[in-house]
Amino acid sequence: MNPDEQAGEAAFRTIERSDLVGRVAEQLTRAIVGGRLVPGQRLGEAEVARQMGVSRAPVREAARLLEQRGLLVSQPNRGFSVRRPTLEELDELYGLRLCLEQYAGAELLRRGDPAMLAPLRRQLTRLLEVAARGDNAAVVEEDLRFHLLICQLSGNGRLQRIFAELTGELRLIIALIGQIYDDPLRLAETHRPLLEAIEARDGERLRQELDYHITVAWQEVRKLFQARLGPAGAAGEGEA
Repeated sequence: MNPDEQAGEAAFRTIERSDLVGRVAEQLTRAIVGGRLVPGQRLGEAEVARQMGVSRAPVREAARLLEQRGLLVSQPNRGFSVRRPTLEELDELYGLRLCLEQYAGAELLRRGDPAMLAPLRRQLTRLLEVAARGDNAAVVEEDLRFHLLICQLSGNGRLQRIFAELTGELRLIIALIGQIYDDPLRLAETHRPLLEAIEARDGERLRQELDYHITVAWQEVRKLFQARLGPAGAAGEGEA
């Protein structure tokens, strides 16, 4: 084998199809949570493929993946569109989320492991950093990671899996919450009282802070749904 062939083998690796689909899915997710693709908007597979420089096949596979995650929906002969949650779905999601996170918080404190504070502090710092950059899509992801971390630190694996299953729908909702705050840092700062209650090992305070954090968001997003999505937001998916 000559040196040129050796250099070529060392410099490159085969791009797996799954890697390509994953990268397309990541870009689509960022477009949705960043507000560039809005609820109800149809996904133009050909245009997306053209802009990303790929064929339509990985775009279609990525869309199916995001449908499983609750970000897209498909309709016969119409392809995929960004999921438009209903008020009923919002209420179900937030009611369940409140129960899950309050239980997770109580279990986290019951374990009483001092080592749990370091990852929570790092995650809040990370959330504040991306908020300071104004990267709304990254804020959504780091926001979710903070709450998922609380579930992970509870030590309950089933609870963690259930919460993880909700993250697709929560991405859409947190993106809408971000529209309520003019400054992403304000959204990020709403997580500080949660960490302070955990640091104080105060179960009742943590319960109250979680109730406030989640319920206020719930109420504000309901108003946003009613104001921006109109009757379709209350009744169903609606037209793109």
